[in-house]
Amino acid sequence: MNILSIESSCDETAAAIISGNPENGTPELLSNVVVSQIDIFKEYGGVIPEVAARSHLEAILPVIHKAFEEAGFKKNDWNKIDAIAVTHTPGLLGSLLIGTLTARTLAILHHKPLYAVHHLKSHIYANWLEAKKSIPKFPLLALVVSGGHTQIIRMQAHNQFEIIGTTRDDAVGECFDKVAKILGLPYPGGPSIAQAAKNGNPKKYKFPHPKLTAPARAGNNSSDHTDLDFSFSGLKTAVLRKIQEELGLPLNHPSYDLKNHLSDEQIADFAASFEQTAVDILLENLEKALAKYPDTKSIVIAGGVSANERLRECATAKFAPNIFFPEPKFSGDNAAMVGAATFYEIASGVNPTDPYKLNILPRKDIS
Repeated sequence: MNILSIESSCDETAAAIISGNPENGTPELLSNVVVSQIDIFKEYGGVIPEVAARSHLEAILPVIHKAFEEAGFKKNDWNKIDAIAVTHTPGLLGSLLIGTLTARTLAILHHKPLYAVHHLKSHIYANWLEAKKSIPKFPLLALVVSGGHTQIIRMQAHNQFEIIGTTRDDAVGECFDKVAKILGLPYPGGPSIAQAAKNGNPKKYKFPHPKLTAPARAGNNSSDHTDLDFSFSGLKTAVLRKIQEELGLPLNHPSYDLKNHLSDEQIADFAASFEQTAVDILLENLEKALAKYPDTKSIVIAGGVSANERLRECATAKFAPNIFFPEPKFSGDNAAMVGAATFYEIASGVNPTDPYKLNILPRKDIS
């Protein structure tokens, strides 16, 4: 079986072709093409949705043709494609629209089954691509960390998801971006913070860890519920206040000007201290989740922030040998992970989506 997968949820236009037998095999990557818009948005310090959608429109068909070429297919070899998959939600509305409309049109035109895939599910399944060691075993815990999401998800088997912890405000990747902006580091903030942190002292500045009150949840007694939620809005504020204190500047001093008063050494120390604190917060909650679910056999870390070297080092030190990370090239948004998720949807007996009825209304579940 060959699956053409498409990803356009944010600022990467991507297509890939995955091959293999879902009944008894693992996904094999035939091609993986990604066109990033990072260079466009560096100037603005973030993604502009309307510009992103226009860029997707320009790139989507050439990217698909390139995926066919890299797989050794001719661009009209649709008889070699058995299914089409596309990121359905969540993401930027205009960006998702380009990908889903393209996938729907191709599915209808070439009479192929269409699979609409949740973006976070795809990030988790990036860990099954080009695995250099044994693949994750169930039941597992997945820590999904990206610019838009921070969640702990429990999986008893393929295509079974239970969200057991989530952020109540900012995602950790968003926090990286905002702290980087305060420090005058370029977008995207994750790689910039990591690079600056290499020259800094992670113990120079102490930042607080959030203390969250467990919310009342249906069917649960909040008094004995082990809360696994995250909060990162306070961390970025703590960094801002510590910088103002370090520089002897008032609280109303504009954050965009602080970079002009910081030395390279201070920037490196703040980057390293922030990065270490963010990693510690993530792993503390993961340890709590393990204590709550002692039958866990594997831990999977996924999403763009999973590429962070400090996170990988600390998580490996704590959880080896049962910790899994995607190959760095699969950490960010790409279509190969969408194909891998579809591969296991098909293996689990998930029915394809009617291309005439597919919509992209926002939804939170990963079912």
